[in-house]
Amino acid sequence: MPTPHQPSAAVRRVLRKLGADIHDARRRRRLPMAVVADRAFTTRATLQRVERGDTSVSIGIYAAVLNALGLLDALGQIADIGRDEVGQALASEALPRRIHLPRKTRKPPDA
Repeated sequence: MPTPHQPSAAVRRVLRKLGADIHDARRRRRLPMAVVADRAFTTRATLQRVERGDTSVSIGIYAAVLNALGLLDALGQIADIGRDEVGQALASEALPRRIHLPRKTRKPPDA
């Protein structure tokens, strides 16, 4: 049996913010919970958990809700290489300092 996952405080904080942002986005669009839940192919109760930032809701449900609100594109940019400064710095450090062209082999003179 797997060990229950206990997310860190930072993870819980970020998901609470995401949930609050989803809640605000839904309200700005003047969409009732039932409509968004239906468009996301989930239940109203699960949508409530998403809007609270529940860590036990799958990322697939969060993605479906974002899609229902027209915000899915931003999710696809989260780990994009253009935004990964640490990854880019590590890749740059791994580049060779010098590049050597292959030497051309000389043909021995015909004897």
